[in-house]
Amino acid sequence: MQGPQRYIAHLDLDSFFVSVEMLNNPSLKGKAVIVGGSADRGVVTTCSYEARKYGVRSAMPMKTAMKLCPHAILVKGTRGEYSRYSRWVTEIIAAKAPLFEKASIDEFFIDLTGMDKFFDPYQWTIDLRNEIMETTGLPISFGLASNKMVAKIATDEAKPNGFLFVQPGMEKEFLAPLPVNKFSGVGESLHSKLNQMGIYTIQQLSNTPMTLLEKILGKSGADLWKKSQGIHEGIVQPYHESKSISTENTFEENKTDVAFLLSELVRMTEKVAYELRQDGKLAGCIAVKIRYPNFDTTSKQIAISYTLRDDELIPVAIDLFHKLYQKGQPIRLLGVRLSELTSHKLQGSLFDETDKKDDLYKAIDAVKNKFGKTALQKARTVKSPEKDNPTKG
Repeated sequence: MQGPQRYIAHLDLDSFFVSVEMLNNPSLKGKAVIVGGSADRGVVTTCSYEARKYGVRSAMPMKTAMKLCPHAILVKGTRGEYSRYSRWVTEIIAAKAPLFEKASIDEFFIDLTGMDKFFDPYQWTIDLRNEIMETTGLPISFGLASNKMVAKIATDEAKPNGFLFVQPGMEKEFLAPLPVNKFSGVGESLHSKLNQMGIYTIQQLSNTPMTLLEKILGKSGADLWKKSQGIHEGIVQPYHESKSISTENTFEENKTDVAFLLSELVRMTEKVAYELRQDGKLAGCIAVKIRYPNFDTTSKQIAISYTLRDDELIPVAIDLFHKLYQKGQPIRLLGVRLSELTSHKLQGSLFDETDKKDDLYKAIDAVKNKFGKTALQKARTVKSPEKDNPTKG
């Protein structure tokens, strides 16, 4: 027996960082604006549509972008503001949507399956988009379809600041004329291979026997063929169940040495930040947990600007510890948790001094991946031999 007709909406804030900068500085409206790193070594995080007309694109080296569009206004970016607006939009969606996923800082999926008994999913999404625009002032586009993949591609086609509904059963027809690199995962190399096979459009891909695609491209050939038929089974991951990354230590002996406790806190924050980067995520919230010998447990959390960096997380963790800790009391367990996890394709370029610091973190993580997570540690986390080695709880 067939289940109810699926309806998935994909919402994407248009040129999100640029839009926020324009709200905060209206003189930028209608101009070629580039948000990103330094003019020497930086990369483009995003740019206005006026800059895109000159060929400027996300992830492009800033030097190239400034050659293409020398009159562009370069903005370093205000990450705290992006976090604030992202949370604002999330709250509006959370108040209305039955089930939604925050796919990144500026992108959402909403599952409206079964809701067509009560309202028209298309009109509902139009109303939600209007509310977001009227409340925040941000432009936002959406695609509505029977699955996540088609909804996301529909959003791309609807941009800038538009919307598109691909009716159930029309997926293949909608995809047919589009170039094959509209599918995520079709990078330059795969795109070139497909072109060599005479496959330029999704229709040409769907007309190619799956066995031939599999023979030439392996497993990705079968996946691509399935996508070309408009088939995609990915589910909307509920945001309220968004995973967190945490670690905690139960000490063999209760601890009162604050210097030791802080070094442990720093070590644990480094550990969860490393795991965060390995998952390609940003964290928007950090919590510290303390348990005393009588098993009284207390924790405190704080919302932060989305980050993946040790040097931004550690001072907040230390501050939370000092606010929580009952001075002089021995501690049985200490823990750190990162939550409100989200991703961004160009997460590194969200940051000031992006190039040097991101290169440093990549180098540190590469050493940890090769030689183990404890291969590099901050000086304050390196314990002298006579210190206890805490067991993981």
